[in-house]
Amino acid sequence: MDKVPMTERGYGMLQEEMKRLRTVERPAVINALEEARTHGDLSENAEYHAAKERQAFIEGRLMELEDKVSRAQVIDPRSLSGDTVRFGATVTLADEDTDEESTYQIVGEDEGDIGNGLLSLTSPLARAMIGRETGDSIEVTAPGGSRAYEIMKVKYG
Repeated sequence: MDKVPMTERGYGMLQEEMKRLRTVERPAVINALEEARTHGDLSENAEYHAAKERQAFIEGRLMELEDKVSRAQVIDPRSLSGDTVRFGATVTLADEDTDEESTYQIVGEDEGDIGNGLLSLTSPLARAMIGRETGDSIEVTAPGGSRAYEIMKVKYG
């Protein structure tokens, strides 16, 4: 079983989602199933089938979350240092064509939010940066084409 790296914030987000699914979503779908059963013939009951689908989704998502939490490797970026890009690093990149700078923190797969500067560890850009150092050039092939960047700064914490 491979460990799933994540920040403390990401671990908390998974825990919160599990709690919400168990305490809010699961009871709501059980109530919806009970209500739908009162409407008679289940074979032609759209509400019943929709509730069963929702229940299956919730149970599947809970199993996925429980698996990730059990394999979680919570990493505190403040405990790391150096100029090499690793999980948790906040990296400033300069586009080699436009000199436009952007800053991203490399976080766990479920934490990625590019709009807030959180780059998933599994993204093409993060994979290209891992193991590189300040001053290195990287090339990333993305849906919009190939882009070249220079790593300007690596910071932890």
